[in-house]
Amino acid sequence: MGLLLAMVLATATAAAAAQPACGADALGTSRTLTLKREAAAWGAQHAALPTLAPGEIVLSFDDGPRPESTPRVLKALADQCVKASFFMNGEPMRQHAALARQVRDAGHSVGMHGFRHEHFPQLSSAAQLADLDAMVATYRAALGSEPAAYRFPFLEETPTLLTALRERGLTVMSVDAGAEDWLPDQTPQMLADKLMGQLAKSGGGIVLLHDAQDQTAAALPFLLQALKAKGYRVVHLRWE
Repeated sequence: MGLLLAMVLATATAAAAAQPACGADALGTSRTLTLKREAAAWGAQHAALPTLAPGEIVLSFDDGPRPESTPRVLKALADQCVKASFFMNGEPMRQHAALARQVRDAGHSVGMHGFRHEHFPQLSSAAQLADLDAMVATYRAALGSEPAAYRFPFLEETPTLLTALRERGLTVMSVDAGAEDWLPDQTPQMLADKLMGQLAKSGGGIVLLHDAQDQTAAALPFLLQALKAKGYRVVHLRWE
């Protein structure tokens, strides 16, 4: 028993050493909110996330994975001990499946964002459903598991896909605040000002950023520090 206990303690010590050492000045992840796998819908287009208190935020990223920027986003999050949700497009997920698994293996949640980043209201119902089928198949192939959540490209929800997602028991994730980080030529301070302005109105909620944007990856350490300075607390969203 003594040898077994020593082995267990050694393993636990090694695992702890492998985790990033974040001090009291890190933003951190305050708690984890685990949702059921069901046809729910959350965010400003629908309803507030259950049990999310004022000042609590869920960090989420769209449009990846992208080798030039997603690893830098992962490093910034790890440096601050923050867990986030990544809503990936199918085409880059298929092309960079190893990077998609790296995001998941770092402890982040992975959802879907359309196989192609289409304006679905402009497509036929058949084309919309074909895109969803391709997205789900790519998710399964890349991650070896079933998806739980979906965010519409451009947040452009359609009756066709809302019905299909509901029938598949997939949660729809909208947003509550963002930094408009897809617009070009923005400094970290500009992005922080936009994000803090939107959060001041919403009081918290689901935050939208884009890990496929170089300027977002470069600004993320500053943004996380700004969130910490304003007293926001990060909630990690997961599904059972």
